[in-house]
Amino acid sequence: MRIIGGEKGGIIIQAPSNLPVRPTTDRSKESLFNILQNRFDMEALSVLDLFSGTGNISYEFASRGSRKITSVDENANCVKFITATSQKLKLDKISVVKQDVFKFLQQCTEKFDIIFGDAPYALSRMGEIPQIVFEKDLLHPSGILILEHASSLTFNHLSQFKEVRVYGQSCFSFFYL
Repeated sequence: MRIIGGEKGGIIIQAPSNLPVRPTTDRSKESLFNILQNRFDMEALSVLDLFSGTGNISYEFASRGSRKITSVDENANCVKFITATSQKLKLDKISVVKQDVFKFLQQCTEKFDIIFGDAPYALSRMGEIPQIVFEKDLLHPSGILILEHASSLTFNHLSQFKEVRVYGQSCFSFFYL
């Protein structure tokens, strides 16, 4: 995996093979960040990265100057890897939380500009994430929730769902008020 843009753009990051992850592909990530850069001032963003895994998405936001990135994952090896990589690359805007994502969301009182979630595709509770985010009012008024998921899953029945972008077997669903 590599960082696509920003000050650290072009840096290749090699994650250990023992991490239980499926990083967002470079092609999908590049498309996603093209969408986001046209909508947001990247340097003003407060970002929540759920199911962070390798930290792929967090590094991209940090490289592009986002002011605060919170990465949440319950896997100790993922948390260690994100912490070590952030320190090595001097991406000091990233803070890493080792916790179950659903517990984190239930306890969270902070608001974010972007909440990104890339849960394991087999996770049956994926549909709970938009419900929790909007019930707990975790987004700023112009904020957006983005879920990466298998193309077989749809969210168009949820009122906050606005659009989906499909990239092969993966999709990004966008939610906002």
